[in-house]
Amino acid sequence: MFRQAGHGQAADPQAGEGELGGTVAGYAIAGGDAGHPGLRPPLYSEGMTSTPQRSVPQASYAFRAVVGLGQRVHTLRTRAATARHYRPRVVAYPSYGSTTQVRILARVLLASKPQPGGRTEQAATPGTENVRGWRAFTSVPVQFSEVHVEIDGEVHVVSADVGGLVDASLPVTLEPGWHTALLWAPGTEQVKTRIFIIGDDTTFGIVSDIDDTVMVTALPRPFLALWNTFVLSERARTPTPGMAVLLDRLALEHPEAPVIYLSTGPWNAAPTLVRFLARNLYPAGTLLLTDWGPTQDRWFRSGREHKHRNLERLSREFPQVQWLLFGDNGQHDEEIYSAFAQQHPDAVTAVAIRQLSPGETVLAGGHSSSATPGGPATAKPWIYAPDGAGMAKQLEQLGIL
Repeated sequence: MFRQAGHGQAADPQAGEGELGGTVAGYAIAGGDAGHPGLRPPLYSEGMTSTPQRSVPQASYAFRAVVGLGQRVHTLRTRAATARHYRPRVVAYPSYGSTTQVRILARVLLASKPQPGGRTEQAATPGTENVRGWRAFTSVPVQFSEVHVEIDGEVHVVSADVGGLVDASLPVTLEPGWHTALLWAPGTEQVKTRIFIIGDDTTFGIVSDIDDTVMVTALPRPFLALWNTFVLSERARTPTPGMAVLLDRLALEHPEAPVIYLSTGPWNAAPTLVRFLARNLYPAGTLLLTDWGPTQDRWFRSGREHKHRNLERLSREFPQVQWLLFGDNGQHDEEIYSAFAQQHPDAVTAVAIRQLSPGETVLAGGHSSSATPGGPATAKPWIYAPDGAGMAKQLEQLGIL
């Protein structure tokens, strides 16, 4: 069957979200043969002219100017990439879903192809192409490209957004467990990705932050994203002691449970993060990341809002699931999780917070302003420990592990 699904949603939930299910595992890239989809007028152009006899704040003019400049730069980059014979590729991120609906996460890019026989091509494996993080930012997003998604023999058509991102909800009829989807766009090869279907009777799930929770960063927050993305490879990143063992034990004891890695990192860093998690034996799971740059109504995307919206979405999509929330006390995780636990007490089983060392605390910008010695005032248990082993002991005492 062939089904037109309309425009896909932006990968950042701030840009809109639909109701659906949960995911897990593989990451893959497919290269196109030639050419790229034509560009349509930018979404930002809609509604941006001022209304007659109505004053527009100076900030609005500045914002519009920046967005317009960004679009012109994108046009120049697209022409340059085409001249250098960059090929369109679909990057399919891990997806999740329920038995009746799935969430598809992907991106369409113009990117160079590794030289045949080169070290990059030889080291690459399907889904985790061995490219340093900074190279992911040299690719050019293909705006508003059509993307075909085949699930269980049925083809759906969605559209990428202005950043080449796809975040679409599609109707399905699938059994719980692992499934495979095929994705392709005009001028690209098909690429596979895995979808984890969460059963209607699943009552336990895991949500974990990444930076300073499963991965030690030890860098000042203003430089963290730049260093991790543009400089550091996944081989040089340090896993938090005991966290991989802890999450793996939880996944083994609850094989039906979804694992969600919720981070404010950019989608461009997804390949590096997937390789880091796999290399350090973390359980396979969905990455819910965000996009950089301005939105249609603000200068910068809010990391806190990104996490809050995704937690809210998970609680709506899976009202029967109670989530074990992992984070750190570096900045906002405690505040975000506390608010979520108070608003949705039935959606939280416990909150586990990694305590940063004094040095890490300074680099992270200080402890969360909402932190209290026994955890924020909620009806759900809160545990604190500097590593996975300490958390495991307390989760055993609570009967969760």
